[in-house]
Amino acid sequence: MKNSFLVLFVAAFCCMLPFAVQAVNLKDCDIVVENNEPQLVRKAAGLFSQDIERVTDVRPRVVASLNNRNNVVLTTAENRELLERVGVDASDIRGAWERFKIVTKGKRLVIVGSDPRGLAYGVFHISERIGVNPWYWWADVPVKKLDNLNYKEQFTSNSPSVKYRGIFLNDEDWGIKPWAATNFEKELNDIGPRTYGQICELLLRLKANMIAPAMHSCTGAFYSHPESKVVCDSFGIVITTSHCEPLLINTAAKTDWDLGRDGDWNYKTNPQKMIERWNERLADAACYENIYTTAMRGLHDAGLRGNLPMEERVPLIGQLIKDQRQLLENHIGKPATQIPQIFVPYKETMDIYENGLDVPEDITLVWVDDNYGYMKRVSNPQEQKRSGHAGVYYHISYLGAPHDYLWIYSTPPVLMYEELKKSYDTGADRYWLVNVGDIKPGELGIQVFLDMAWDINAFNYDNVNKRQAEFLASCFGKNKQKQFQQLIDEYLRLAWRRKPEYMGFEREWDGPQHTGLKSTDFSFQTGEAQQRLADYQAISDLAEQLSDGSAAFFELVQHPVQGAYQMNRKFLMAQLCRELFDAGNLAEAKWAAQQMEEAYDSINTLNRRYNELLGGKWRGMMTLPPGLNALYQNKPEVPQINSSTIKPVDLTPNMVNDNGFVLDIANFKTKSPDARLVDGLGYEWKVIQLGEPTQLTSSAFVEYSFPAIQTDSVSVTIHTVPFWPIYKGRSNRVAISVDGGEQQVFENRFREYSVNWKDQVLINGVSDSFSFCINQKANRHTLRIQAVDAGQMIQRILVKPMDMQ
Repeated sequence: MKNSFLVLFVAAFCCMLPFAVQAVNLKDCDIVVENNEPQLVRKAAGLFSQDIERVTDVRPRVVASLNNRNNVVLTTAENRELLERVGVDASDIRGAWERFKIVTKGKRLVIVGSDPRGLAYGVFHISERIGVNPWYWWADVPVKKLDNLNYKEQFTSNSPSVKYRGIFLNDEDWGIKPWAATNFEKELNDIGPRTYGQICELLLRLKANMIAPAMHSCTGAFYSHPESKVVCDSFGIVITTSHCEPLLINTAAKTDWDLGRDGDWNYKTNPQKMIERWNERLADAACYENIYTTAMRGLHDAGLRGNLPMEERVPLIGQLIKDQRQLLENHIGKPATQIPQIFVPYKETMDIYENGLDVPEDITLVWVDDNYGYMKRVSNPQEQKRSGHAGVYYHISYLGAPHDYLWIYSTPPVLMYEELKKSYDTGADRYWLVNVGDIKPGELGIQVFLDMAWDINAFNYDNVNKRQAEFLASCFGKNKQKQFQQLIDEYLRLAWRRKPEYMGFEREWDGPQHTGLKSTDFSFQTGEAQQRLADYQAISDLAEQLSDGSAAFFELVQHPVQGAYQMNRKFLMAQLCRELFDAGNLAEAKWAAQQMEEAYDSINTLNRRYNELLGGKWRGMMTLPPGLNALYQNKPEVPQINSSTIKPVDLTPNMVNDNGFVLDIANFKTKSPDARLVDGLGYEWKVIQLGEPTQLTSSAFVEYSFPAIQTDSVSVTIHTVPFWPIYKGRSNRVAISVDGGEQQVFENRFREYSVNWKDQVLINGVSDSFSFCINQKANRHTLRIQAVDAGQMIQRILVKPMDMQ
C-alpha cells in the first residue's frame, strides 16, 4: 500500500506544484456543494464521494457549507460569492463551454466548472487520477485500494475540440436489449432509465455530453419510458437522434408512428398527422436539452416513401425543414438559429442534398461514413463557411450490406484518426456521434473516439496507434505496455485484412453467388492460411499469458483476441477439411474436421464465459449476432468422412514464392517531406501517406529500389486504402512510374453498394496492376509513386517479372 501511495504522490507532484502547496486528505474530507448549485453539480458530488470510497473504503460526507475540515469544494463559475470566500479566481473560464479549473489552496481542493458539465468533467478528471477508471462498471476495471489519499493539483482545461460528443446505441437486438430486459432491468423488460443512468455516468466520465438512444423496433421507444429522459437530464446528457428520427420521433417504433393509426409516413400526402405527432413530442420533450434531426427519411432505415422523383424530393424536403423549424420556434420560444439542429445526409438523403437542397446555414451538416469507417465526404470550401459548421456520424459497429460486424470491435485507431481529423480540419467541430452497437464490446473504440473528440490536438500519426495499449497498461500494469502494443497491433492487423465476422465469405442482402458459407481466399497452397492461423494462435497465447484473471481483462482483451482466433480457425479448418477430402487424404481431413468442431465449441465457450462473469452480471450481453441473414455464427459444412484413423496435418507456415516480391513499405529509397510513413494500418501494418488529405494539391512522392530482373517488363501491383474523394471534384489518384518513364495513373472510382465498393470495404483495400518496360541490363530499378490527389495511402506494392514476349 505504501508503494501505491508513493505512485499517487509522485503523479500529483508532476503537476508542477510548488512544495508550499499542501495536499488535501481525501480520505478525511467533506465535499462541499451549496444548495443553490445546479442538479448536476450535486450529482457529481455524490458520485465523487462514492469514488473516494471505492479507493479508500471511506465515503466522505456531502455538506452544504464550508467548514474547518479538509474540503473538496464543487461549484460553477457563476457562484462568485463562494469563489471569493475560497479565494479562487474563475474569470478565465467563466462563460466558456465545458471548461474546468482545479485549485489546491490550504485544506481545500476547489473544482470549478464554467458550466455544470465542465464541473462534472473536472470531478471525474480527479476520479481517474486517483484510480477510478471510467470503465470501472461497464468493463469492470478494478479499482486499486489505497491506505492514504492525499491529492493536490493546479490545472485549467481548455474547451473540448468538438462541442457535442456522444454515442448511438444501435442494432441492440442481440446484446444490450436482451441483457437489459432479462437481467439488468427485468422489471421493465426493456432498456429504460436504469440502463440509461449507467450509460450517462459513463459518458460523463469519458467527457462526452450526448446520446442517441436505442431505436430498433425490438426496443421500447425512448420516450415511451418517461423516466428515461429525466434520468439523462439529471446527468446533463443531451438527447440527439439518428438520421431517421426527425424532431425526436422514432419511426421504427409503433408507439411513435403506426401506419394503421397514423397513416402513411409521407409529408406530401399526410403532413397534418406528422405535424400533430411532432407537436405532441415537442410539447413533452422540448423543455430538455436536445439536438434536433431535421428533414426526413422513410420508416426506420428506409428511403423516402412515395417513390417521388428527385425534382419533387428536393422542394418537398426544403419545405419540410422550414415547417420543422417553425415547430421548434413555437415550442422552445427561441429563433430557430439558436436551437441546435442537424441535417444528416445518410444514404439517399445525400443524393437529395447534392441535387440542390437548401439547408439553412445554421444547421450542422453531419457527414457520414460508409458504415465501414470511411468518410463519404467532408465539407468543401464553401460549406466550411457555414455558421452551423459540420459534424460526423461514424461507425465502429454496423448491421448492413455487404456484411455486418456486430460481434467484436476491430476498427484501427489510425483509420479513425485519419478520417476524423480530416473531417475536423474541414469544419466538423460541432458534433461527433459514433455508432457503438451495444457499447460492449466496443470499449476500446469508444474510448479512443471520445478522447479525440475531447482533444483532437493531443493525437497525431505518431501516437494514435499507441493509445489503446496505453489504456490497457493503465488498467493492467504499465510494465506490460510493450506486450499490449504487440497484441493490439497483431489483432487489428489480422482483422484489417478480414474481420472475424467476414470469415464465412458470404454477403448479406446480395445475389445467390454470395449466399451461403464459402471457402476463404486464404490459401493453404501458398502458406498464407497457415501463417494466419499461426499469427492468431500467437496472440491468443499471449493474451492468456498476460491475463491477470480479472473479468476486465477477459472482456477487454481475451474474449476478442481468442474469439477472433477461434472464428478464423473454424472456417480455415473447415476449408482444409474439404480440400484434403477432395484430394483423398481422409485421415488428415478427419483431423481438420475435428479441429473445426473444437473451434466452434470454443467460440460458444468464450461467449458463455463472458455472460457468466461476476455471477452473471453480463448474462444476455454476449452472443454471435445473426444480423438478418448473416451465417458466420453457424458451423460450416464438412463432408462425412469414413476413416478409422486421424492424422494431424503439419500447419507450419511455409510461404511459396510466386516469382514476385513485396516491397517493404518502410524501406523507401527517398521520399518528399510531405510523404509520411504511418504505423497502424495496412496489410503489413505500415502505410505510406502521400500528403495531407485536405491539401488541394500535393507533390508528395516516394521512391523504392528493386534489383535487376531478367525480363524486359515488370508488373507492378499497387494496393491502396479505399478512401472516398473528400468532396465533389476530388478523386483518389496516384501516379506510378519505373526508372523515370511514363507515368500511369491508378484511380479508385466506385459507387456505394457497387460490387467493387463491397469488395474493397470487406478487405480494407483496393488494387490495380500496371505493366512497365524496363532495361533488363540495369543493376537496379527505381519505382516512383506520386500523389495526384493528396492523402492517398499505399499499403502494399508487389513487383513481378513478366515473361518476355
